[in-house]
Amino acid sequence: MAITREEVLKIADLARLHFSEEELDAFTVQFQRILDYVEQLKQVNVEDIEPTSHVSLAQDFEKHIFREDEVKASLSVEESLANAPDPGAGHFRVPKVL
Repeated sequence: MAITREEVLKIADLARLHFSEEELDAFTVQFQRILDYVEQLKQVNVEDIEPTSHVSLAQDFEKHIFREDEVKASLSVEESLANAPDPGAGHFRVPKVL
């Protein structure tokens, strides 16, 4: 599957990104490499490979994944807000996102 420059422009537009001509050319090549690699992966025989639900399963993974929840003391409000750039009255203040 070949990716065209127009498709890269469409993806950039959807993501509200603006690229120079050189960047568009570079991204077209990079996207094509990614798609070529995915095609290579599709050809790998995985018929006898057992599916996993976790990428790196250590021998004792179950004790970490399925551990019991423990109630522990949390930070105080003052400690939590100590490094906040713009702390409110007992809360984190953030810019409006509309």
